[in-house]
Amino acid sequence: MPTIDLPHGTVNYRVAGPEGSTSPPVVFVHGFLADGALWSGVADLLAERGIRSYAPDWPLGAHRTALRPDADQSPRGVARQIAAFMEELDLTAVTLVGNDTGGALCQFVVDSDASRVGRLVLTNCDGFDVFPPALFKPVFALLRSERRMKFLVGQMRPRLVRHSWAGFGLLAKNLPADLTRSWIEPARTDPGVRRDAVRFLRAVEPRELLDVSTRLRGFEGPVSLVWGADDHAFTTKLGRRLEQAFTDATFVPVPKSRTFVSLDAPAALADEIVAIASPGRAQSLAP
Repeated sequence: MPTIDLPHGTVNYRVAGPEGSTSPPVVFVHGFLADGALWSGVADLLAERGIRSYAPDWPLGAHRTALRPDADQSPRGVARQIAAFMEELDLTAVTLVGNDTGGALCQFVVDSDASRVGRLVLTNCDGFDVFPPALFKPVFALLRSERRMKFLVGQMRPRLVRHSWAGFGLLAKNLPADLTRSWIEPARTDPGVRRDAVRFLRAVEPRELLDVSTRLRGFEGPVSLVWGADDHAFTTKLGRRLEQAFTDATFVPVPKSRTFVSLDAPAALADEIVAIASPGRAQSLAP
């Protein structure tokens, strides 16, 4: 897996699709306690259509290389890490795709510096002061301690626990056991990864994302909200509110899908990514 050294530390990332692609590049942003493998099925479908994509492991608890101890792990700090990734690889007119916590981070990115982002695709994610959703608040509160995080992720080693509604079962109908097991191992075994994850959770402030929402209309590119209709955490109502927060947004409900649309309906998500980057909708940005 390729790695890249950024000011905050080393980032592992997956890349798929032709190097000489003439289509806008795609950069994926996953949520808390997940990694770039969340997007593999979608990335493969995009590659078949000539689109090159990048799926980094952002420092949200499932990354395998701990950051520098002084890295800014606030949501806005991680957004700057995302911007630094695009700058280091000189990616322009990017289709930025976010899910779960990663959708909130995408909103911080376009609020801070949207110069490299041509369009935005959000699947079920945080918005306004829903950061995190009510269903996740008790768990997030418990995980704001490195000791408790080590204990709790350790309890998720059995598949039945991981895939229950106390684990990842709330988030997807299609959950590969090897994938979810890989997501808990870094936080379970690496103190540096736990430190990064806890520092992020302690820095999450719903009022900051609510403040960002007041400026989302300033993003000039097209936005697609590809929303799993069976999600109990990130509801359709929240997705519709986000649609209204942007100037040029389209809401696309995805039936029989929960939070992880990329796992439950990868073809539907790939189709929407291709559609938003089509010549009729893409924003023209100079490299």
